[in-house]
Amino acid sequence: MKRIIAYCGLICNDCPVFIATRENDLQKKVELANQYTSDTYQVIPADINCSGCTSSCNQAFKFCMECDIRLCGIEKEISNCAYCSKYPCNKLDKPFENAPQNKLLLDEINRSI
Repeated sequence: MKRIIAYCGLICNDCPVFIATRENDLQKKVELANQYTSDTYQVIPADINCSGCTSSCNQAFKFCMECDIRLCGIEKEISNCAYCSKYPCNKLDKPFENAPQNKLLLDEINRSI
């Protein structure tokens, strides 16, 4: 399977939501919905349905559907943020803080452009 790189540099193929969708694993979707739900953010098993952040079928995890980074990438019609003329921008600060490996991947892609 081709590696899908989200706008923020996450490898979608490694994401538990993507995997649960691909395997059509209802039990895993229930577990993930419970894991991702908080007092301020409700996730139900139906929200655990994703074919990758950049998928043309527009089937993405609830959080990703609302993501400013993803929405910006779609608007700019780019494959991921590494292809943006303004890369890196401050929208990526928090995601890179939480997942520095994503920055390394996007930096590598950006250098190869």
